[in-house]
Amino acid sequence: MNEIIIYSMITLAGLGIASAVILYFVAQKFKVIEDPRIDIVADNLPGANCGGCGFAGCRNFAEAIVKAESLEGLSCPVGGATVMGNIGQAMGLAVEASEPKIAVVRCNGSKAHAPAKVVFDSASRCSFAHSLFSGESGCPNGCLGLGDCVVSCSFDAIHIDSETGLPVVNDNCVACGACVKACPRSVIELRYKGKKDRRIFVSCINTEKGAIARKNCEVACIGCGKCVKVCPFDAITLANNLAYIDFEKCKLCRKCVAECPTGAIHELNFPARKEPVAASEQTDAAV
Repeated sequence: MNEIIIYSMITLAGLGIASAVILYFVAQKFKVIEDPRIDIVADNLPGANCGGCGFAGCRNFAEAIVKAESLEGLSCPVGGATVMGNIGQAMGLAVEASEPKIAVVRCNGSKAHAPAKVVFDSASRCSFAHSLFSGESGCPNGCLGLGDCVVSCSFDAIHIDSETGLPVVNDNCVACGACVKACPRSVIELRYKGKKDRRIFVSCINTEKGAIARKNCEVACIGCGKCVKVCPFDAITLANNLAYIDFEKCKLCRKCVAECPTGAIHELNFPARKEPVAASEQTDAAV
Protein backbone atom coordinates (compact mmCIF):
# COMPACT_ATOMS: atom_id res chain seq x y z
CA MET A 1 0.00 0.00 0.00
CA ASN A 2 2.83 2.36 0.90
CA GLU A 3 4.57 1.57 -2.39
CA ILE A 4 1.44 2.59 -4.33
CA ILE A 5 1.34 5.90 -2.48
CA ILE A 6 5.05 6.50 -3.13
CA TYR A 7 4.73 5.66 -6.83
CA SER A 8 1.69 7.95 -7.09
CA MET A 9 3.58 10.82 -5.47
CA ILE A 10 6.58 10.28 -7.75
CA THR A 11 4.31 10.19 -10.80
CA LEU A 12 2.53 13.39 -9.77
CA ALA A 13 5.81 15.11 -9.05
CA GLY A 14 7.15 14.06 -12.43
CA LEU A 15 4.04 15.36 -14.18
CA GLY A 16 4.31 18.63 -12.29
CA ILE A 17 7.97 19.08 -13.26
CA ALA A 18 7.25 18.21 -16.87
CA SER A 19 4.33 20.63 -16.99
CA ALA A 20 6.45 23.40 -15.46
CA VAL A 21 9.21 22.85 -18.04
CA ILE A 22 6.68 22.89 -20.88
CA LEU A 23 5.01 26.06 -19.57
CA TYR A 24 8.39 27.75 -19.18
CA PHE A 25 9.37 27.14 -22.79
CA VAL A 26 5.91 28.16 -24.02
CA ALA A 27 6.12 31.39 -22.00
CA GLN A 28 9.57 32.12 -23.38
CA LYS A 29 8.40 31.55 -26.92
CA PHE A 30 5.29 33.71 -26.70
CA LYS A 31 6.38 36.35 -24.21
CA VAL A 32 5.82 39.98 -25.21
CA ILE A 33 8.59 42.45 -24.49
CA GLU A 34 7.01 45.87 -24.04
CA ASP A 35 8.87 49.00 -25.04
CA PRO A 36 9.86 50.79 -21.78
CA ARG A 37 9.09 54.13 -23.45
CA ILE A 38 5.39 53.31 -23.21
CA ASP A 39 5.61 53.66 -19.44
CA ILE A 40 7.42 56.98 -19.83
CA VAL A 41 4.69 58.36 -22.07
CA ALA A 42 1.87 56.91 -19.94
CA ASP A 43 3.32 58.51 -16.80
CA ASN A 44 3.06 61.91 -18.48
CA LEU A 45 -0.58 61.44 -19.48
CA PRO A 46 -3.40 62.56 -17.13
CA GLY A 47 -4.92 59.07 -16.82
CA ALA A 48 -8.46 60.27 -17.56
CA ASN A 49 -9.07 57.45 -20.07
CA CYS A 50 -11.75 59.61 -21.69
CA GLY A 51 -11.09 58.50 -25.26
CA GLY A 52 -10.80 62.07 -26.49
CA CYS A 53 -7.50 61.22 -28.17
CA GLY A 54 -9.24 58.65 -30.33
CA PHE A 55 -7.90 55.63 -28.45
CA ALA A 56 -9.45 53.35 -25.83
CA GLY A 57 -7.44 54.84 -22.99
CA CYS A 58 -4.22 56.58 -21.99
CA ARG A 59 -2.19 53.36 -22.17
CA ASN A 60 -3.34 52.69 -25.72
CA PHE A 61 -2.55 56.27 -26.63
CA ALA A 62 0.95 55.89 -25.18
CA GLU A 63 1.50 52.74 -27.25
CA ALA A 64 0.36 54.58 -30.38
CA ILE A 65 2.83 57.41 -29.77
CA VAL A 66 5.76 55.02 -29.30
CA LYS A 67 4.84 53.05 -32.43
CA ALA A 68 4.33 56.17 -34.53
CA GLU A 69 7.68 57.71 -33.58
CA SER A 70 5.97 61.05 -34.24
CA LEU A 71 3.40 63.27 -32.56
CA GLU A 72 1.84 64.41 -35.83
CA GLY A 73 -1.93 64.07 -35.63
CA LEU A 74 -1.77 62.86 -32.01
CA SER A 75 -3.08 65.00 -29.18
CA CYS A 76 -4.34 64.64 -25.62
CA PRO A 77 -7.30 67.04 -25.23
CA VAL A 78 -7.30 66.75 -21.44
CA GLY A 79 -3.62 67.52 -20.93
CA GLY A 80 -3.41 69.98 -23.78
CA ALA A 81 -0.21 71.62 -24.97
CA THR A 82 1.55 71.21 -21.61
CA VAL A 83 1.21 67.41 -21.52
CA MET A 84 2.08 66.99 -25.18
CA GLY A 85 5.11 69.23 -24.67
CA ASN A 86 6.32 67.06 -21.80
CA ILE A 87 5.85 63.91 -23.88
CA GLY A 88 7.68 65.46 -26.80
CA GLN A 89 10.57 66.43 -24.56
CA ALA A 90 10.74 62.95 -22.99
CA MET A 91 10.60 61.24 -26.38
CA GLY A 92 12.75 63.73 -28.23
CA LEU A 93 9.95 64.46 -30.68
CA ALA A 94 8.77 67.72 -32.20
CA VAL A 95 5.39 68.96 -30.95
CA GLU A 96 2.98 70.75 -33.26
CA ALA A 97 1.16 73.66 -31.64
CA SER A 98 -2.58 73.02 -31.63
CA GLU A 99 -5.30 75.54 -30.93
CA PRO A 100 -7.48 74.58 -27.94
CA LYS A 101 -11.08 73.57 -28.61
CA ILE A 102 -14.30 73.55 -26.64
CA ALA A 103 -17.71 71.94 -27.04
CA VAL A 104 -20.34 74.23 -28.57
CA VAL A 105 -24.10 73.63 -28.44
CA ARG A 106 -25.45 74.49 -31.90
CA CYS A 107 -29.10 74.84 -30.94
CA ASN A 108 -30.95 77.82 -29.47
CA GLY A 109 -34.37 76.18 -29.42
CA SER A 110 -35.05 77.04 -25.81
CA LYS A 111 -38.42 76.74 -24.10
CA ALA A 112 -39.10 80.36 -25.01
CA HIS A 113 -37.91 80.22 -28.63
CA ALA A 114 -39.35 76.80 -29.41
CA PRO A 115 -42.41 76.22 -27.18
CA ALA A 116 -43.51 72.65 -26.58
CA LYS A 117 -46.46 71.39 -28.60
CA VAL A 118 -46.56 67.98 -26.92
CA VAL A 119 -45.28 66.54 -23.65
CA PHE A 120 -42.77 63.68 -23.63
CA ASP A 121 -43.39 61.38 -20.68
CA SER A 122 -41.15 58.35 -21.04
CA ALA A 123 -37.53 57.26 -20.55
CA SER A 124 -35.35 60.31 -19.95
CA ARG A 125 -32.79 59.56 -22.62
CA CYS A 126 -32.15 61.59 -25.75
CA SER A 127 -31.25 58.46 -27.69
CA PHE A 128 -34.62 56.91 -26.84
CA ALA A 129 -36.67 60.05 -27.50
CA HIS A 130 -34.88 60.64 -30.81
CA SER A 131 -36.01 57.25 -32.06
CA LEU A 132 -39.65 58.03 -31.20
CA PHE A 133 -40.50 61.54 -32.36
CA SER A 134 -39.26 64.93 -33.54
CA GLY A 135 -39.25 66.53 -30.12
CA GLU A 136 -41.66 68.49 -27.98
CA SER A 137 -41.24 71.62 -30.12
CA GLY A 138 -41.63 69.74 -33.38
CA CYS A 139 -38.10 70.45 -34.59
CA PRO A 140 -36.60 67.19 -35.89
CA ASN A 141 -33.03 68.42 -35.50
CA GLY A 142 -33.11 70.43 -32.28
CA CYS A 143 -31.79 69.53 -28.84
CA LEU A 144 -34.07 67.20 -26.88
CA GLY A 145 -32.70 68.45 -23.55
CA LEU A 146 -32.76 65.10 -21.73
CA GLY A 147 -29.07 65.17 -20.82
CA ASP A 148 -27.29 62.29 -22.54
CA CYS A 149 -24.42 64.74 -22.99
CA VAL A 150 -24.37 65.50 -19.26
CA VAL A 151 -24.18 61.81 -18.34
CA SER A 152 -21.35 61.22 -20.80
CA CYS A 153 -19.15 64.02 -19.45
CA SER A 154 -16.46 62.94 -16.97
CA PHE A 155 -15.36 66.50 -16.20
CA ASP A 156 -18.58 68.14 -14.94
CA ALA A 157 -18.35 70.49 -17.91
CA ILE A 158 -21.92 70.46 -19.20
CA HIS A 159 -25.32 70.87 -17.55
CA ILE A 160 -28.93 71.38 -18.60
CA ASP A 161 -30.20 74.90 -17.91
CA SER A 162 -33.56 74.58 -16.15
CA GLU A 163 -34.89 77.79 -17.72
CA THR A 164 -33.95 77.18 -21.34
CA GLY A 165 -33.91 73.38 -21.30
CA LEU A 166 -30.63 73.43 -23.26
CA PRO A 167 -27.13 72.21 -22.37
CA VAL A 168 -24.62 74.79 -21.19
CA VAL A 169 -20.87 74.15 -21.46
CA ASN A 170 -18.55 75.62 -18.83
CA ASP A 171 -14.79 76.17 -18.53
CA ASN A 172 -14.22 72.61 -17.28
CA CYS A 173 -14.56 71.38 -20.87
CA VAL A 174 -11.41 69.67 -22.15
CA ALA A 175 -12.79 68.93 -25.63
CA CYS A 176 -12.69 65.17 -25.12
CA GLY A 177 -15.65 64.79 -27.48
CA ALA A 178 -17.70 62.47 -25.25
CA CYS A 179 -20.75 64.75 -25.40
CA VAL A 180 -20.43 65.01 -29.18
CA LYS A 181 -20.63 61.23 -29.49
CA ALA A 182 -23.47 60.97 -26.96
CA CYS A 183 -25.79 63.40 -28.76
CA PRO A 184 -28.04 61.46 -31.18
CA ARG A 185 -28.71 64.61 -33.21
CA SER A 186 -25.14 65.92 -33.52
CA VAL A 187 -26.16 69.17 -31.85
CA ILE A 188 -22.79 69.53 -30.11
CA GLU A 189 -19.61 70.29 -32.00
CA LEU A 190 -15.98 70.84 -31.03
CA ARG A 191 -14.77 74.26 -32.21
CA TYR A 192 -11.78 76.48 -31.52
CA LYS A 193 -12.10 78.32 -28.22
CA GLY A 194 -10.90 81.44 -29.99
CA LYS A 195 -8.89 84.39 -28.74
CA LYS A 196 -10.26 85.63 -25.42
CA ASP A 197 -12.78 82.77 -25.65
CA ARG A 198 -14.59 84.57 -28.47
CA ARG A 199 -16.58 82.40 -30.87
CA ILE A 200 -19.11 82.91 -33.65
CA PHE A 201 -21.29 80.08 -34.90
CA VAL A 202 -24.70 79.29 -36.34
CA SER A 203 -26.74 78.05 -33.39
CA CYS A 204 -29.06 75.91 -35.47
CA ILE A 205 -28.79 72.60 -37.33
CA ASN A 206 -32.31 72.44 -38.76
CA THR A 207 -32.26 71.64 -42.47
CA GLU A 208 -35.97 72.25 -43.05
CA LYS A 209 -37.08 75.11 -45.30
CA GLY A 210 -37.29 78.53 -43.72
CA ALA A 211 -41.04 78.81 -43.11
CA ILE A 212 -41.26 75.33 -41.59
CA ALA A 213 -38.15 75.88 -39.46
CA ARG A 214 -39.50 79.20 -38.11
CA LYS A 215 -42.85 77.59 -37.33
CA ASN A 216 -41.16 75.34 -34.77
CA CYS A 217 -38.43 77.74 -33.61
CA GLU A 218 -38.41 81.51 -33.95
CA VAL A 219 -34.60 81.73 -34.00
CA ALA A 220 -34.00 79.01 -36.59
CA CYS A 221 -31.72 79.51 -39.56
CA ILE A 222 -33.92 80.04 -42.63
CA GLY A 223 -31.18 79.60 -45.22
CA CYS A 224 -31.56 83.11 -46.61
CA GLY A 225 -27.86 83.36 -47.46
CA LYS A 226 -27.38 86.94 -46.25
CA CYS A 227 -24.52 85.86 -43.98
CA VAL A 228 -22.76 84.15 -46.89
CA LYS A 229 -22.86 87.32 -48.99
CA VAL A 230 -21.56 89.59 -46.24
CA CYS A 231 -18.65 87.38 -45.10
CA PRO A 232 -15.33 88.78 -46.45
CA PHE A 233 -13.37 85.62 -45.62
CA ASP A 234 -15.43 82.98 -47.45
CA ALA A 235 -15.97 81.28 -44.08
CA ILE A 236 -19.71 80.62 -44.44
CA THR A 237 -21.35 78.02 -46.62
CA LEU A 238 -25.02 77.34 -47.28
CA ALA A 239 -26.28 73.81 -47.86
CA ASN A 240 -29.65 72.12 -47.28
CA ASN A 241 -31.26 75.38 -46.12
CA LEU A 242 -28.65 75.78 -43.40
CA ALA A 243 -25.67 78.11 -42.99
CA TYR A 244 -22.44 76.89 -41.43
CA ILE A 245 -19.44 78.92 -40.27
CA ASP A 246 -16.03 77.28 -40.75
CA PHE A 247 -14.18 78.05 -37.51
CA GLU A 248 -10.82 77.60 -39.23
CA LYS A 249 -11.60 80.37 -41.73
CA CYS A 250 -13.66 82.70 -39.54
CA LYS A 251 -11.80 85.87 -38.44
CA LEU A 252 -14.49 86.93 -35.94
CA CYS A 253 -15.37 90.11 -37.81
CA ARG A 254 -19.01 89.80 -36.61
CA LYS A 255 -20.54 91.09 -39.86
CA CYS A 256 -22.67 87.97 -40.26
CA VAL A 257 -24.12 88.34 -36.77
CA ALA A 258 -25.61 91.74 -37.54
CA GLU A 259 -26.89 90.53 -40.92
CA CYS A 260 -28.81 87.45 -39.69
CA PRO A 261 -32.56 88.28 -39.67
CA THR A 262 -33.51 85.60 -37.12
CA GLY A 263 -30.62 85.87 -34.67
CA ALA A 264 -29.49 82.34 -35.46
CA ILE A 265 -25.81 83.36 -35.46
CA HIS A 266 -24.31 83.69 -32.00
CA GLU A 267 -21.31 85.69 -30.83
CA LEU A 268 -19.82 84.76 -27.46
CA ASN A 269 -17.67 86.86 -25.13
CA PHE A 270 -17.51 89.92 -27.38
CA PRO A 271 -17.85 93.48 -26.04
CA ALA A 272 -21.28 95.03 -26.39
CA ARG A 273 -21.93 96.68 -29.73
CA LYS A 274 -22.22 100.43 -29.78
CA GLU A 275 -25.71 101.61 -30.61
CA PRO A 276 -25.83 103.86 -33.69
CA VAL A 277 -26.51 107.51 -32.85
CA ALA A 278 -29.68 108.86 -34.42
CA ALA A 279 -29.40 111.80 -36.82
CA SER A 280 -31.52 114.04 -34.53
CA GLU A 281 -29.20 113.34 -31.60
CA GLN A 282 -26.15 114.19 -33.70
CA THR A 283 -27.75 117.53 -34.65
CA ASP A 284 -28.57 118.36 -31.02
CA ALA A 285 -25.00 117.50 -29.99
CA ALA A 286 -23.60 119.77 -32.69
CA VAL A 287 -25.77 122.67 -31.50
